[in-house]
Order: sequence, then structure tokens, then C-alpha cells
Amino acid sequence: MDKAAVLTHILKSKGVSSLLGGELSSSVISSNKYIPPLTAEAQVTDDDLPSLNQAILSALSAENKTVTLVGPEGLGKSTALQKLIMDWAKAEHLQNFSCVFHFRFRELNSLDGALSLETLIHHHHVPSLSKPLPLQKPEEVLFVFDDLDEYKHNLDPSVHTLCSDPSQAASVSCLVASLLHGSLLKGAAFVVAVRQTGCLKFLGGTQVEVLGFLKAQREAYFNRFFTDPAAANKALMHMERTLSFDDICTSPRFCWTVCSIYKSLIDSGEKLPETLSQLFVEILALPLRTYSRNEACNRELVLALGRMASHCSLDQHLSCTKAQMASFGFQQFLTSADAFLRVDGELESDTCVFSFHSQLMQEFVLAVSFLLDRVTQEGVEEMLEKHKGSAKFLDLFLSGLSEPVQHRPLETLLGKFNSDQIKDFKCWFKSSSEATLQGYWKDKHHRCFHLLHQAQNESLVKEIITSSARIGISYGDLSLQDCVALNYVVTCLGEMESLNLYLTRNLTGEQAEVLAPAMSLSHKIILSDSCLSAEAASHLASALSRGLTRELDLHNSHLGDKKFKILCPGLKDCKLHNLNLLVCRLTEASCEDLVSVLTSDNSQLCLLQLSFNQIGNQGFMKLCKALHSPHCKLQELLIQGCDLTTASMEVFSAALRSGQSQLRKVNLTRNEIGDRGVEALCKSLQHPLCKLQNLKLFASELTGACCSHLKEALMSEHCSLSVLDLSVNDLGQEGALLLCQALRRPGCPIEKLGLSRCELTLPVFKELGSLLKSGTCQLKSLLAGLNHVGDKGVKHLWDAVAHPACLLEELDVEMTGLTDACVEDLCAAIRASNTLQKLELSNNSLTNASVPALVQVMQNSLNMLEMNLKYNDFSEDVFNMLCECDKIRY
Repeated sequence: MDKAAVLTHILKSKGVSSLLGGELSSSVISSNKYIPPLTAEAQVTDDDLPSLNQAILSALSAENKTVTLVGPEGLGKSTALQKLIMDWAKAEHLQNFSCVFHFRFRELNSLDGALSLETLIHHHHVPSLSKPLPLQKPEEVLFVFDDLDEYKHNLDPSVHTLCSDPSQAASVSCLVASLLHGSLLKGAAFVVAVRQTGCLKFLGGTQVEVLGFLKAQREAYFNRFFTDPAAANKALMHMERTLSFDDICTSPRFCWTVCSIYKSLIDSGEKLPETLSQLFVEILALPLRTYSRNEACNRELVLALGRMASHCSLDQHLSCTKAQMASFGFQQFLTSADAFLRVDGELESDTCVFSFHSQLMQEFVLAVSFLLDRVTQEGVEEMLEKHKGSAKFLDLFLSGLSEPVQHRPLETLLGKFNSDQIKDFKCWFKSSSEATLQGYWKDKHHRCFHLLHQAQNESLVKEIITSSARIGISYGDLSLQDCVALNYVVTCLGEMESLNLYLTRNLTGEQAEVLAPAMSLSHKIILSDSCLSAEAASHLASALSRGLTRELDLHNSHLGDKKFKILCPGLKDCKLHNLNLLVCRLTEASCEDLVSVLTSDNSQLCLLQLSFNQIGNQGFMKLCKALHSPHCKLQELLIQGCDLTTASMEVFSAALRSGQSQLRKVNLTRNEIGDRGVEALCKSLQHPLCKLQNLKLFASELTGACCSHLKEALMSEHCSLSVLDLSVNDLGQEGALLLCQALRRPGCPIEKLGLSRCELTLPVFKELGSLLKSGTCQLKSLLAGLNHVGDKGVKHLWDAVAHPACLLEELDVEMTGLTDACVEDLCAAIRASNTLQKLELSNNSLTNASVPALVQVMQNSLNMLEMNLKYNDFSEDVFNMLCECDKIRY
């Protein structure tokens, strides 16, 4: 086979480059602008995706000789096939094949009658062959088939009588089926390009998913298109931030269209389009201006294109015949059809077919014609519902085109748009957006934001996103275009109560840069369960330093020390009051940075959540330095499960009584503080300069030995502690009784005491009951659950609750071994109490017999707000009765 003839034919391919159809493959390849599209492959990362060329060559080198390229339009499948053939013709690849035959299925569709494979190749392959066919060695033959999705015949082998002789005459559909199913020219290799269609099930071999251009390929393409690197960068960034809906920017054809439009606008000093609609206005206006028809003629042309677009969308037809085009009113415009459509075949031939170059253009023309049509009675909602599922961007185009500033360039060519249709669209948009923004569907919220971004109308944003809109739902896992749309909406509003980015699993620097203005306008930013890149942390820092944010939630965000250091400059100079760093993989290394944040001149940080980070004693002691600074405003520190021990408590205690510390609330839960640690803390609790009011030592490895120190502290006139949680520590009877002595002191400030699972005994419950009735005790909340004292022990508390001197508002006796025998005393206590509001009774042994009395007493009580009866011994028989009282949880 003459490779030189093949090469010459490809380089001289007919056709013209068009904004809609893209640049000719031969031109792209010969001008060294070809960038291989990427393809998906199992077990590789995005940074290691193979090029389409590599995937094809790799598959052809295997034993399986059929390779199917699958992907949407415009991703570069056809160009890749031509590049493959050119590389073979230039002896660069595939030299194990002596001949390569290239066919397009849309051309095979026009071949009627019976002919042999030899005749098909001799007379219908281009370039034609002058030598005998080299078909004796099928393993040296490669067939390249393009546009399989446009093939009008069936590939199912069961509907054909497959042939095996290359000289045997048969229908073209039979020849194709016989080739692809291996009965004809067995051993030959095939590369087939197709969109996702049902015919794929009839193709064996290797399927290769074509991804097109990802970011690196787009950068390379733009840099080759524009001679000026600055112009290339400007064009690429603008495209990705205004036009990158889903996967359209992965299309090499779309990139070529954008580059062509942008280059023209940049060269003439004009503004680049802000929306997808504005881009397509430019694309449609160009051929309309070129052909210089009058307004009425242009209008009829676009309306005819709109009828064709509707037909293709509803019937899922990729192409239309000449007869169909005439029915759309396009007959008088056929001679200029190639300016707007792809034309396959000779215009004079009845077999000539017409199709849109892209789905995007088809939908844009449909939107334009709908807003242009002055005759239609079809409403917007009806039209959108009719095209639902087949038109992906129709509502976006309608949103853009409904704004005068965007459709005005077309009105100068087509005449006035139908104001009634525009009004109808805006009414639909407002009502549907109101319903959407009352719901919790993230994707629908995004769509609303995209529509608003397409409209580019600030007053419309404020009209639609009212105070009743629910825009605090999570917008995690955003695409770049989602970020653009969300940022547009927030900046139009001027401020945001809460920017919820929960579960954003990969916030890139580019996305964060786009969202930075929205971040700076948000009073609260939620990035919990998210993962930020280092670049994203830098943009977040910048947004914080110039913004309104008072609360930042980063818990479980995999931040780490390095990214936290990047974030710190923003934390030093911002309005932040609350910072949540729960489970952020921070270590001692971050503590110096935290100190610099807390002691900065502008620090306003009041609450710091550091729990479950590996801070350790050394890190915590560094952190204590901040508490000595007059610039530190910290009032609440949560540092649960941070590997602290007794060793750091002396330093912490010294900081608490330094006179500079503003700490009111400290949570040291799940650290090995130990009795010696409590002893150190008690020195501060007795000091007049210590401001601590709330101390939680839940599960802190304490025993009764610490209670003498706690008693001494609580007896001190300088102690201001009102909340003390000692739950899940082995205090025992002796230790708890010491605490009770302190609580009897008139003026003891403790109002909430946690003693759950502290190995308490009957004598302790008796003393607690006596204490609550004493008239000197200030306790309003007592957590005494998980101490198995049974009905007898808890009866002391019921008696206390019924006493007029008792101030309890909350009582927790979960899992204390209660039975139905206690219910009479329990109900009497509720009836007698004027203060009790909440009662925790879960995980006990109450049965159905107790339910009527409990429901009645809760219904009759004016002050009781909640009774929790979960995990008792109730059967379903009483659930309806429990439902009668909405204050009971079960």
C-alpha cells in the first residue's frame, strides 16, 4: 500500500475550519498543534493518565485486535485516528501492518446494493488503490472505522448471514458485521471510534474511554494556539472560570472554538464573554454577519434551525435529510448550510444529510428560536419539560438570553426577541428557584446558582435569594464552575451567614481562589470533613485576613502541621472568634504557630477546639505561653484526647493564675491528668486571679484521692467554678462524700456536677439527696447515671426533687437499675417540683406497666420539657401511647 499517497490524502483533506466544527484534523496535525487527548485506564491516577495514542498502540500490541474508542463528541477521537494513520504512513508506528484502511460510517451509509470487500476497498476507499489488494495476510491489515454511532444498520451478527470470502458480494452492512465479528478477513485488526451507544454490546476487544483534555493538555493547547504566553494564560483562566460546565472544556473542539473567539476579541481589545450564552451569541452572530442577509431572512433562518434542533433533541436524531430540512423551512438556506451545520454528502444529492456540529450549538439555537418565535403558544415550563433529559444546557441558555445585555447583539441581526416569552421564563425561574431554595437538594441549588450566574443580573440574585432561602446546606465536592456560580451569588448578596463546604473532599487551589471573595464575605465557614490543598489553605488565609469571618470549622479536615502553618498568617490578622481544629492531624509542631496566632495584636479568638490532635505535654506547655499574654483573648479551650498527662498541669495551672488568662471554660476529657494533675489545677481554682468557671475532667484517670484537693478548692472563697464534670472516673464512695461536703458550703458556686459512672454507692446517693434539700446547695444539673444503686438509691433523689429547697432543673439517672417500683416516687417528684425540666431515664428496666403514669405526669407538668425513656423494656404495644406526649423520647 502506498504510504505516500495516504499521507498526501490526509494532508489535503477537504473541508473548511469553522467556529462550530473546529479546525480540520489535517491542519491541527500538520501545524504541530496536536495535543493527544487523555484516556481513562484502570489503576492509574489523574496525574498518570495515558494519552489516547498510547492506549491505542498498547491495545493493538496485545492479542486482542479490536480497539473501540468511546467518548462524547468533540473529544478528539477522529483527529486521533487520523494521527494514527499519519504516523503509520510516516513509518513512525504500527509498522507491523502493511496496509491501513480508513472508513467513515456516515459515508458507508450511502452505499447501496451488493459488493465485495475487494470492491469496497478498491472503489470506495480514499486514496484509491492502484495495486492488487494485500489481503492474503489479514494479520498485516488494520481497519480504522470512524463515526460508528452514525451507522444506520444493525451490527447484531444474528440478523446477518456473515460472509468469509473477500471476493463475495454482499450488502455493506453484512460486510461490516462480518469484518467486526471476525468471519471476514479473520486476524485483521480494527480501531473503531463511537459515542456511547447501544451498538457497543456487539463489539468485542478493548474499550478505551476517551477523556479529552484535562488541565495540563488545555494549558499546552492554549500555549500553542496563542503566540503570547500572557494571552494564552488569560484566555485559559477566563474559559475555566466562566465556561467550564461539567466536561465541555475537556473537548479539544470546544477549546479551539474558545481560542478562536477569544483571540479575535483580545486582538480587538474587546471584553471576553462572561457566560456560555455570550460566547455562543458571538459564534452565531459571526456567520450571520458574514452572509449579510436582511433581518427577516436571518430570523427565518434561525427559526428553521430551531425547528431542526427541536426535532434532533426530541427524537434523538444526530442528522436530518434534505426532505426533513425542507419541512423545517430550511430549503432556501441550503446553499449556506455549511456555515451553521455539518453537511455530509453533495448538496445536490438526495442522500445528503445535515447535523449540528455540537450538542451545545443545537441547544443554543433551540433557546434562541424559542425566545425569538412570536407565534408559538408553548410556555417555558412545557418546553423545558418536553426536552428534559435530552437538553442539558437549555435552561442555562434561556437564562443568559433572557437578559437584554446578552441578547442585544443578536437582536441587531434578528429583530426583537419575544418579550412575553422572556417574561414567562423569568416567572418560571423565580417560582422554581423559590421551591428549590426551600429544599435540601444540593444539585438543584447548584443549578439555581448556575442559572443566576448565566443571567449576570445582580438585582435578580437579590430578588430570588431572599432571607427565607435555605442556602446553608452543604456544597461539598464542588466543580470549578460550581465555585464560580456560588461565588457570584454570594458576592451579589454582599455577605453570607454561613458558607457550608462540608465534605469538600478535594478543595484545590484554583477552586479556593475562585471562592475566596465568597469566603471573605461569610460570617461562618464550614470545611469540616474536607481536604484542602496547600494552595487552598493559602487562599483561605487570604480570605480570612480581609474578611468578615468570625467562625471557622475545619474539624476532621486532614489539615496537618504544614498546611496549618500556611493558614496561620490569615488567622493572625482576622476577625475570627471561634476556630475548630478537632481531629486535624496537628502535632506539637503546630503549637508555636498557635501561640503566634493567639498572641497577635489583632487576635480576637475566644474559642479554640483542639481536641484529638497529638499535641502532647510539650505542645500544650508551649500553648500555655499564650495564656500569659495580654493579647490572648481565649475564653474557651477544648483539648480532649490530646495525649496530655500530669506533667503539663503545673505549667497550665500557673498560666490560669497568671492574671492575664481569660479562660473561662476548659475541657480536658480523655487525657491522663491523674490525681496529681488535679492537685496542680486546684491551686489555680483557689487563686483570686483565676477566672475558670467550667472544668471537664471526664475519663481523666482520677481516683478518690483527688477529691480532698477538689474539696479544698471548692471550699475556697475565690473559687468561681460553676460546672465540674468528673464522670467516668473511679472516685468511689469516700471521694464522692468529700465532694458533697464542699457542696454544702454556703456560696459554693457549683451549679452543674457530672458524676456519671464514678462507682457511687447508696450512702453517696443518700448524701446527694440530703445535700439537694439543704437549702445551701446551688446544683441545677446532676449527672448521676451509670452508678448501679437501683430504686432504693435513686429514691433519695426523688425525695430531694420533691423538696421545695431543691433547685434541680436537669437530672440524669441513666442505667442506674430503675424498675417500675420507682415510678410512684418519680411521678410524685415531678408533680411536686417547680424547677425540674429534663429527666434522663434511658437504659433502665421500666416496662409497659409504667407508661400510663409517665405519660400522664408529663402531660400534666407545666415545667417538664423532656423525659428520655429510650432503651427500657417497652414493647411496641405502648408506642402509640408514648406518641401522645411529644415531650417523651423513646
